[in-house]
Amino acid sequence: MSKPHPQRRDLMREQLAHQTARIIAEDGIVDFAFAKRKAARQLGAADTQHLPSNQEIEEALHSYRALYRKENHPNILYQLREEALAAMQLLELFHPYLTGSVLNGTAGERSDINLMLFSDDVKAVLLFLLKENLDFDDGEWKVRIGGHEESVPSYTLTGESGTQIHIIVLPENARHNGTRHPERHADIAAVEALLAG
Repeated sequence: MSKPHPQRRDLMREQLAHQTARIIAEDGIVDFAFAKRKAARQLGAADTQHLPSNQEIEEALHSYRALYRKENHPNILYQLREEALAAMQLLELFHPYLTGSVLNGTAGERSDINLMLFSDDVKAVLLFLLKENLDFDDGEWKVRIGGHEESVPSYTLTGESGTQIHIIVLPENARHNGTRHPERHADIAAVEALLAG
């Protein structure tokens, strides 16, 4: 029995990526792992060796939106980015960065906005939100910082349009540790440039 050639296309994996993208786009599911499992069940792929990476799903989402949502997707994305910018400007004191689907362009009408804030005072953001009289839910988020996992404060606000805005608060040194990349993290100036472009 011969081994498959390493350059050979994995058609099941590609089908799963596109089915997952369709599920995310049409059902508004934001959990990639859940959407992958749902796609695998729908396509009868019981084993998980063909599951696509999140990057492959993002590429498939770009294709899906360009093909099936080209009329309204740019407007939806623009509105989400505008709402993200407004939240970032409100939270400017904490050096906000936009991440996730609103930044990379795969967001749809039911997508969430994801922001990273930076402060060494773990209560500073909480006190700010209270002072501004904003409604929010608080919790914790697990992240990898400096090679080990840490729990950091997280907050969820609801924007004017009803969009959920998820915020995590990282220590100040995480802002300068070189792990941020322009394609995955955008500050206020970068989001303004996206909107202007």
